[in-house]
Amino acid sequence: MLENMAEFFDSRLEIYDDHMRTNIDAAEEFYRFTAGQLPKTPGCRVLDLGCGTGLELEYYFPLNPTAKVTGIDLAPGMLGRLREKFYGKDIDLVLGSYFDVPFAEGLYDAAVSVESLHHFTAEEKSALYEKLRRALKDGGYFILTDYFALSGEEEAARRSELARLKREQGIADGALYHFDTPLTVAHEAECLRAAGFAAVEVLKSWGATHTIRASR
Repeated sequence: MLENMAEFFDSRLEIYDDHMRTNIDAAEEFYRFTAGQLPKTPGCRVLDLGCGTGLELEYYFPLNPTAKVTGIDLAPGMLGRLREKFYGKDIDLVLGSYFDVPFAEGLYDAAVSVESLHHFTAEEKSALYEKLRRALKDGGYFILTDYFALSGEEEAARRSELARLKREQGIADGALYHFDTPLTVAHEAECLRAAGFAAVEVLKSWGATHTIRASR
């Protein structure tokens, strides 16, 4: 049964960190690698989309203790846990959907998202990526670490299954529900380029999980 996105994650708050580290192949490695791709300049600004409890920030703040991080997430419990973990750090937490929250233009040195955007379709990501590109400074970039569909057939099947479940459960509202609809890497790159990112490259892969850098 589909669950509301925020309720899904908050109901699993006590097991979330351990689950992400131990049940996803190479998670410790890709969280560390993602953090290592973020800017080391003191006081730089980083936007974190779907920040959750800040697993990649556990690796990032030791590399850049004075970074200014803005984290956006739907789940209030997740944001509360992140705040507890990084007490004293320069973090601005925003409760809401990154599709709806406005981003200041030209403010951020980099943006990051880990294991969040695989819940959404190309159509849903289009305007988000345009908004994200405008939020970055000249020379800024977006680091996306996520898992991807291995084929166009898998991508289409996941989207079809989500539509079927919504019909079965009588869901017609615009709320976000937890269900994975990953794109292929190629289609993700197409979305980013269509949003105006000048260069998109895969930095590293772990099975179906990839880290992509999209440069403004």
